Amino acid sequence: MSEVRAMHGMDDVDRVSGSGGAGGAGGARGGDADVSLLARGAGRHVLVVVHDEALAELLSTTLELADYRVTAARTGAQGLARLAERRFDLVLFDMTVPDLAVLGEGRRFRPADRPPVLFLASYERLGSLVPELGPGETDYVTLPFRISEVLARAHVLLRGRSPVRQGPCYGDVVLDDATCQAWRGRRSLDLTPAEYRLLRHLLVNAERVLSKQQICRHVWGEARAGNAIEKLVSRLRHKVDQDQPPLIHTRRGFGYRLGR
Repeated sequence: MSEVRAMHGMDDVDRVSGSGGAGGAGGARGGDADVSLLARGAGRHVLVVVHDEALAELLSTTLELADYRVTAARTGAQGLARLAERRFDLVLFDMTVPDLAVLGEGRRFRPADRPPVLFLASYERLGSLVPELGPGETDYVTLPFRISEVLARAHVLLRGRSPVRQGPCYGDVVLDDATCQAWRGRRSLDLTPAEYRLLRHLLVNAERVLSKQQICRHVWGEARAGNAIEKLVSRLRHKVDQDQPPLIHTRRGFGYRLGR
């Protein structure tokens, strides 16, 4: 694979054999031997916070070819918003984003909540690697860097960590079918089995109106008398819609839908 020297402020990305710096987690310096790491993403979800459009496209494309799933953000504020919406296995954070100061105004993430972070930074910025993100595993690659080194250090940070499991999602509502847990943003939703089945059914049918009969068959496998559905929806709405905007809506005479 061609090695890349990523220089911010330039209109293009030069193909050269520049050298990268050693990061805090150890691991190999980038080189041809690291190409074997391209197949090791295993579907892990990476948040790429990079302002330069050409560099963001290069990193996103390379990571996707390496079997990572990629979500991109162009600013620090957008990156924090993405982190609040869902869970990621890794964050790739460019220290040259133009709004680093705004990160100091956001809340810090607990170590249990914050994914590992791989910083792209100049030597001059190594003393201030965005402490606002909170404590947790970090490493860095110095600018200019080689793509092979980015892949190598991502692999080191993720080694031994299980991929984040996620099921259906809508906006900032995410389900984990493996553990039957649900979140809205960073807030865990304490759901009963019936509430989880209802929320999942609404999520996979987002923006569609579901009748009480459809919901009954899915949640319980049988019809329920009286106002059982109304009570179940009310309990679920109380847990999900503590945050804005409200997502669970009633269409009188028709049923319920999940959406904005």
